[in-house]
Amino acid sequence: MRIPARTILPSVSLSVILLSVAYAQSPPAQATVAVGGKKLTIEYSAPSVHGRQIFGPGGLLSGDPTYPAWRAGANSATAFHSDANLDIGGLAVPKGDYTLYCWVEDPNQWQLIINKETGQWGLSYNRTQDLGRIKMTMSKPPAPVETLKYTLTAQGGNKAQLQLAWENHVATVPITVK
Repeated sequence: MRIPARTILPSVSLSVILLSVAYAQSPPAQATVAVGGKKLTIEYSAPSVHGRQIFGPGGLLSGDPTYPAWRAGANSATAFHSDANLDIGGLAVPKGDYTLYCWVEDPNQWQLIINKETGQWGLSYNRTQDLGRIKMTMSKPPAPVETLKYTLTAQGGNKAQLQLAWENHVATVPITVK
């Protein structure tokens, strides 16, 4: 049986529109900084709060299969690349590619997880691939942060700061380029 093109075209168009809308809800984003002539980059998808509770018991993340490890973004796992050897909050991180997660069991005491496995979907987490965990400094934003945002900021010399802000949380960790 042959289906006329006029029947298929609207269905295909609707599918493309629905996929575009779903993807746009957590658009791709990037944070990058050059420190000491070396580039650091974080690639992630940026979800929005949309009036939901995100962290804590009963929060959106508590339903993820990897909870309390969180992909620290949406869609694919959050990717981190460094052109240099680093010290991130006391953890030695060789130059290369990693995946970032956050341990958010206590919404007010996060740990940044540097994981050696790369390229996976965000709801896949292999603890045996952790390079290490770093306690993050927590604070409250002056106003709720609707869309998740990473910031990498040069701090002068060979120093930088990684900041992750979302909902009512801001988490930071210092970075030193070796």
